[in-house]
Amino acid sequence: MARFLSHVCLSVALALFCLVPIASARGAELIMFEQAGCPYCEAFDREIAPIYPRTPIGRMAPLRHVDIYQPIPSDLAFLRVERVTPVFVLVDRGREIGRIRGYPGEANFWGLIEGLVGEIAPPADTTHTDITSQTAPTL
Repeated sequence: MARFLSHVCLSVALALFCLVPIASARGAELIMFEQAGCPYCEAFDREIAPIYPRTPIGRMAPLRHVDIYQPIPSDLAFLRVERVTPVFVLVDRGREIGRIRGYPGEANFWGLIEGLVGEIAPPADTTHTDITSQTAPTL
């Protein structure tokens, strides 16, 4: 019985841990700060939002809508919220990469977001470095 209870407690603890947002562990996201009735937000939602998730950029940095008049999610507390909308903020692993203020139209948006996404550092892959350094012959 004690062993069963310890497994249950461990399972509950792991489940609760998975529910706690950890900003530094999150991947890249494009945060769209918006407000109801904003015509530029509506234009973005009509022109870009439907196709964004199907693009390479959308898969790398999924879009997340945040209403500036609602409480800001705790995992985004490090961001400065502006009162102009829309504001697009690219974040990666708990840090701000850059912003796009306003919606400049479809063609200009893609150019601006491509520039920001280029600033995301790829995750460090030390596995191959370690293997290569250990097996490389010394001269």
